[in-house]
Amino acid sequence: MADRVYPSSKQPTNGTAATATNPSFPATKAQLYGASRPPYRPQPNRHRYRRSCCCSCCLWTTIAILILILIAAIAGAALYVLYRPHRPTFTVSSLKVSTLNITSASKLITNISLIVEAKNPNKKLVYSYDPTTISITTSGDINIGDGSFGSFVHRTKNTTILKAAITSSNQELDDTSAGKLKTALKSSNGLPLKIKLETKVKAKMGALNTPKLGIRVACEEIKVSVPKGKSATTASTSNAKCKVDLRLKIWKWTF
Repeated sequence: MADRVYPSSKQPTNGTAATATNPSFPATKAQLYGASRPPYRPQPNRHRYRRSCCCSCCLWTTIAILILILIAAIAGAALYVLYRPHRPTFTVSSLKVSTLNITSASKLITNISLIVEAKNPNKKLVYSYDPTTISITTSGDINIGDGSFGSFVHRTKNTTILKAAITSSNQELDDTSAGKLKTALKSSNGLPLKIKLETKVKAKMGALNTPKLGIRVACEEIKVSVPKGKSATTASTSNAKCKVDLRLKIWKWTF
């Protein structure tokens, strides 16, 4: 009896459909997982975005600083044209030495009278000074006395006379300084001295007041002879020159 063949009830319509429904074996990893893997989408680069923000901030900060510097320069130029500011001048008008001795124990005793003239050459600027410290040294930077001026207001086109007593009582000197000072006191050419004044000052221009600035005055080319007996000796100040410097302090640095 002949065997009968019963065809399957689901016949493929074409060869392509059969191949797509029944993949070939063994199947590759791409075939197994390709259908479930989501399509690739490129992500934005966050590092580039942050770098762009930093560059923008730096650019705008630099522009703001430049604008502030420009405004300050314009304001400074306008003030200079309007007020024509000049530095005050200082002159040593008199220096008298009553006592200048070194004891056997290398101790210094000093008594000096000092008069300084301060001039304000400005027509529209008023200076206000804090108390001023005074120190007198030799040309070899040996301190021989200290003193001070009181605070004062320097009016326009005004000359102010400042008087102070410079003293030193039993100031101890090391052997080297004492030997140098004794030799200088015996010189027939006189003892060269230097005077240093330090204070703070602010300027008033109409309704505008500047912040306080440090000021230093250094006077040189002063010579004095050792007093003999009770009579005081007057120093030679005809060649004295005083230099005025402003001192700007920014944080811990002073210029």
